[in-house]
Amino acid sequence: MSGEKEGEPLARALDRLGADIVHVGLFDYAASFRERRLRRAELLASAATALFANVIGKWDAGEAILFPGPYRSETIAYDAASLRPYPFEPKAAALVADFTGPQRDLAPRALLAAQLARAATMGYAVQAAFEFEFIVLAETAETLRAKNFASLTPFAPDNRCWSGQTAATHAPFVAGLEDCLKRGGIDLHSLSVELGPGCFEATLRHGEGMRAADDAAFFRLFTKAFCRQRGLTASFMALTGEGFPGIGGHLSLSLRHMKTGENAFAAPAAPHGLSPLANHFLAGLIATVPEIFPLIANTVNAYRRLAPGSWAPKTVSWAPYNYAAAVRVAAETAEMTRLELRLPASDLNPHLAVAAMVAAGLDGIARGLPLAAPPIASGGPNEIPEGVERLPSDLLEATQKFRASARAKELLGEAFVAHFAALCEAEDASLRRAVSAAELRRYLELG
Repeated sequence: MSGEKEGEPLARALDRLGADIVHVGLFDYAASFRERRLRRAELLASAATALFANVIGKWDAGEAILFPGPYRSETIAYDAASLRPYPFEPKAAALVADFTGPQRDLAPRALLAAQLARAATMGYAVQAAFEFEFIVLAETAETLRAKNFASLTPFAPDNRCWSGQTAATHAPFVAGLEDCLKRGGIDLHSLSVELGPGCFEATLRHGEGMRAADDAAFFRLFTKAFCRQRGLTASFMALTGEGFPGIGGHLSLSLRHMKTGENAFAAPAAPHGLSPLANHFLAGLIATVPEIFPLIANTVNAYRRLAPGSWAPKTVSWAPYNYAAAVRVAAETAEMTRLELRLPASDLNPHLAVAAMVAAGLDGIARGLPLAAPPIASGGPNEIPEGVERLPSDLLEATQKFRASARAKELLGEAFVAHFAALCEAEDASLRRAVSAAELRRYLELG
């Protein structure tokens, strides 16, 4: 609206929610929400001059500072479109902000915004959705530390995959979590028990690319808080430990024609229901994802899920409807046609993961890449289709490939690649000297 004053769109959005308190913050590289709690008047009064500490772009998952200063406040802008109800406090809302100064081009959300803008210039809008598996533990913050994070006790230890018995027994927990998420503006397609002790699965409703990534990040925050308030702990680690299943954070995505809203991936009469554009997008994923893999697996633990013997894909394979493929093609109807990236674990950064998928796919479209790789016919632990490149086996290998990739620098910017590679290298180094109980059992008494 012309002549609109700074903060007026945000004020109207707050009016619609009836919010007097706002939790405003930024997502860091671990997708943690770093926030301040402000009253409405203070928030709106500072809308034109808002600041946040730039240190969150300079630290690792353990909050160790990795980059030189200056450490100072930098300007931020509130994203009024991100506003949502805050389910843990009456008359409250959550609001996402973004850096507007030197940190902007290094931030995950800005990286995604740039890829969504690129899609728009090509005439496409991105629709995305996440599906998360997660583990609930019968542990508090205190018991975890008292146990030194060992011998963890699962919630619902008798659960089996899709167990109706577990679903009935713990119906109040599941219904309560869904209600909490709904009050936080997160729409679920499903929420159910999954594979093994303490394991649950939530499928989020699809939406516009940025909103879908925000929903995914807030889903984890709200789920963790809901569990902690009940003396439990929600784990989104790729592998929580011995006796627990590896868990995924699968990402489904499609492109829509901006002029018509039609699904640009859909071609019901074509093989596998995919349009030529979707085939180029898929070819881009196969060609580029191995070079930008840290964007979907940026923790040491993420690669535990890819270890030998696991069911997680070890290559960027594809197939229609096959859950063993890295990219699953689903085309039940023209409207529902989508590509599902099944490589990420549940500890992914949602903004980086969507950015990676969009960047790789759009590159395939821009270069007109042919879909040369055939779909895999079966699938299982350690299956490596002939002629297909294996994915990196650990974070360091993935980061070295990422840092050296000319394609990554072209698509994501040299500054981002250098900065994020340094973060991943530090993350890898932080655990290089860590010795697990399993290693002690194996080697301590060896002759």
